[in-house]
Amino acid sequence: MPDVAMQGADGAVIRAGDFAGRKAVLFFYPKDDTPGCTTENLDFTALASDFAAAGVALLGISKDPPATHAKFTAKHGLTVPLASDPAEDGLADALGIWVEKHMYGRTYLGMERTTYLLDAAGRIAQVWRKVKVKGHAAEVLEAARAL
Repeated sequence: MPDVAMQGADGAVIRAGDFAGRKAVLFFYPKDDTPGCTTENLDFTALASDFAAAGVALLGISKDPPATHAKFTAKHGLTVPLASDPAEDGLADALGIWVEKHMYGRTYLGMERTTYLLDAAGRIAQVWRKVKVKGHAAEVLEAARAL
């Protein structure tokens, strides 16, 4: 996993390497405070204590700025930390999940909803691409427990 510097909602620097020595789930989502992204973040928040009990750190990542993450977290009572991936040459770019999308005849770059499960050595153990939100957090928890 590339060790790209990102910013937390509080402005602190966060890197994938910060989770070395423990399992981690990095879930990438398109945009704060949109229906699917809100549901996904709420689902991971609801299971956060189960992930912690399994020794798994959680981190939600989008290209939204730290201030937007802070507002999103406060509005929905999220407990999972969020990170802002840099606008260019970020982790999503390195992983190939900042992709061309199409909607309503318009083409734009956006985040492909993707989740990575990292083992304690920081290696990618499992990847979920083009995630469907319903039931996803529970599926990731089961995979993390089995790792």
